Amino acid sequence: MLKRCVAEALGTGFLVVAVVGSGIMAERLSGGNGALALLANAIATGGILFCLIAALAPISGAHLNPAVSLCDACLGGLRWRELPAYVSAQTLGAVAGTACANAMFGLPLLFVSHRVRAGSNVAFAEFVATFGLLFIIWGTWRYKSSYVPFAVSAYITAAYWFTSSTSFANPAVTIARAFSDTFAGIRLADVPVFVVAEILGALAATATFAWLAPVAREA
Repeated sequence: MLKRCVAEALGTGFLVVAVVGSGIMAERLSGGNGALALLANAIATGGILFCLIAALAPISGAHLNPAVSLCDACLGGLRWRELPAYVSAQTLGAVAGTACANAMFGLPLLFVSHRVRAGSNVAFAEFVATFGLLFIIWGTWRYKSSYVPFAVSAYITAAYWFTSSTSFANPAVTIARAFSDTFAGIRLADVPVFVVAEILGALAATATFAWLAPVAREA
């Protein structure tokens, strides 16, 4: 269990390093071109996701996301008593990832973001983004498990562009991004709405897929 939690913390940390770090680099190099910065941010995030899932899935399942861990517990894949450890490891790893990214670019380790991401449309976008993520995870895991790293990374790269929220789709990453006032940041006041939308989207997708393709709990 300790090794699994360390894997989750390291994996989520590296994910946030990629999200925040590439956001800072893209903002500095894009010359004010927001579309170019978002493209760079999306490619970096998709790339690191593929690598992390491929490397860590055999150790911890490579959840790297409290919403994924919660839904896995709902289906019996993760024991409920293990869920708090997973979520804590993911969240602490994510915040450490933000500090690491900030430090690499000569910024304060943790400083509160002022980037506004508010509105019912943005909250709905997070619901849709996380619904789609869990739907993709369950579908590929069930029928083409070897495709999971590719499918998840490709989905997140695409969702950066088709959601107004740029697809955070991860409560731990959302919390961590509130501590970098940079391109990838989010205002602290907007975090709770994002997290609730993400959890609801994940649960809705899990319930929907369980109805579409039911499987015995023992499986």
